[in-house]
Amino acid sequence: MSLLTDLINLNLSETTDKVIAEYIWIGGSGMDIRSKGRTLPGPVTDPAKLPKWNYDGSSTGQAPGEDSEVILYPQAVFRDPFRRGKNILVICDTYTPGGEPIPTNKRYNAAKIFSHPEVAKEEPWYGIEQEYTLLQKDINWPLGWPVGGFPGPQGPYYCGAGADKAYGRDIVDAHYKACLYAGINISGINGEVMPGQWEFQVGPAVGISAGDELWCARYILERIAEIAGVVVSFDPKPIQGDWNGAGAHANYSTKSMRSDGGFEVIKKAIENLKLKHKQHIAAYGEGNERRLTGKHETADINTFSWGVANRGASVRVGRETEKNGKGYFEDRRPASNMDPYVVTSMIAETTILWKP
Repeated sequence: MSLLTDLINLNLSETTDKVIAEYIWIGGSGMDIRSKGRTLPGPVTDPAKLPKWNYDGSSTGQAPGEDSEVILYPQAVFRDPFRRGKNILVICDTYTPGGEPIPTNKRYNAAKIFSHPEVAKEEPWYGIEQEYTLLQKDINWPLGWPVGGFPGPQGPYYCGAGADKAYGRDIVDAHYKACLYAGINISGINGEVMPGQWEFQVGPAVGISAGDELWCARYILERIAEIAGVVVSFDPKPIQGDWNGAGAHANYSTKSMRSDGGFEVIKKAIENLKLKHKQHIAAYGEGNERRLTGKHETADINTFSWGVANRGASVRVGRETEKNGKGYFEDRRPASNMDPYVVTSMIAETTILWKP
């Protein structure tokens, strides 16, 4: 075993009470995940007890003026699956030195919506299906695909097994276990329709925690892929042609929807989503028009539709929900590169607070 491996696996708790906190935030593109570590005098589990910190916003595309300082506010704490022990990952949002949220801080408005009494009373639950594509680092071509060429057509890859069907399973399985270790409510994984593409599901999670957990899961995925020398793509249509795109379907329910008579509440919520279709599409991820074509298990981006067990609709209602007269529905429109703070809070606002 090399000295580097020994040091990587070093258990700090055997020698010191100090712990490492990795502060994580979202950079200027809205999808680049940044982080840096700091030493704390002892274990911390409550984000309110963590110190605020700062970083150089001019290096992340978030502070174009002379004052480049951006302040990090700790918001959620997870166990660190890389350093382990009592070390932690800290999801933060971002503010000016004067305490104003910067434009890329989407968590701030989401927290306001989720703290609204009407929304809080409904206890909105989310299950987010995050699809992504693993790419060969030097050529940005899907993992397992022949260089400059294509594999066989779609069909055998979805939930498939075998060296000629499943590419990158070690990365996927390591991510699954690391998320469970971190305390993320990851509920499953599967191979997707396009080879080299995978999915993990976060949830059920309540309110703002859905966004915190998904962003942390994305960070952990990026770190594991970094170790493997593989690139993670959240592009909603990484390969043009007869290949499935990548989405982030949002499964959603409220207390009223989960209660007797909830199917009527669901239908009313879906009607609200229909009336605000354009606003939601505009906020559901960049490049989504390349994915939402009406083909490859999507609805056309310009037309809202819903149906029971219909994966070609904008919104799908499960057979079980129809049978039980209550339950949840799935918004299939969000792209894989959507911001979960934006999508989850927007769904809650439109279905609970908005009155047409």
